Amino acid sequence: MKSRTLLLACAGITILIAACATISETSESRFILTSPQQETQMGLATFQDLKTSQKISTDQAAIDQVNRVANRLIPVVDYDAAKWEIVVFEDPTPNAFALPGGKIGVHTGILPITKNDAGLAAVIGHEMAHVTLRHGGQRISRQMATSALIGLADIGLGINSESYQENRSLILASFGAGAQYGMALPFSRENEYEADRVGMRYMARAGYHPQEAIELWKRMETFSHQHGNKPPEWMSTHPADANRIKALEEYLPTALAYMP
Repeated sequence: MKSRTLLLACAGITILIAACATISETSESRFILTSPQQETQMGLATFQDLKTSQKISTDQAAIDQVNRVANRLIPVVDYDAAKWEIVVFEDPTPNAFALPGGKIGVHTGILPITKNDAGLAAVIGHEMAHVTLRHGGQRISRQMATSALIGLADIGLGINSESYQENRSLILASFGAGAQYGMALPFSRENEYEADRVGMRYMARAGYHPQEAIELWKRMETFSHQHGNKPPEWMSTHPADANRIKALEEYLPTALAYMP
């Protein structure tokens, strides 16, 4: 059993090393098991489903604004794997999302908060950054790795031992909670901070003042306080608004250097 566990552990380490991919925007290595092509296929399939199941906005002013801002951002984002498509969905929630392959959805409910083109550029630039940083592929890879670790836990802790079988549900529940709050959520929040920073670069390259990203998140913070019910940061996939604003303010001098 020990030798089998050791072999599996060695195999796991080999996979982790082989799965490191370099992100062109930051020149940093990230753990990614999927290829850009696989991510694009998954993103396209999901986006097609959303366009069928969710209401697409017919508000021409909103569509024109989103297209205007997106078309100004796309030329400054160097990522050949993306086939950019930005769709406005009729949805009152103040949200936007990105899927691998360059598929971005903007909810009409966020437009009153973005207020202007520069505020909208902060949102779309942030979502574009999720794509170029391959955060979707990283998230899928972490889920795959977590499943593999649970399998190793089964083997390493003794699949056939009576005591393990009696307590397996508790052990795996504890492992799952640890993976969720100790790894998945903190990593997701770091993805958000990273997308904020790179998104500021994109809007600056396109000629939008990155200060507007800070102003946008101040408005989002006001909206959150008015509507309440946000979970504490440690239970959330996103940073607290105040922490996000502080990080953006600290990054502003760097972002300003990207302005033409």
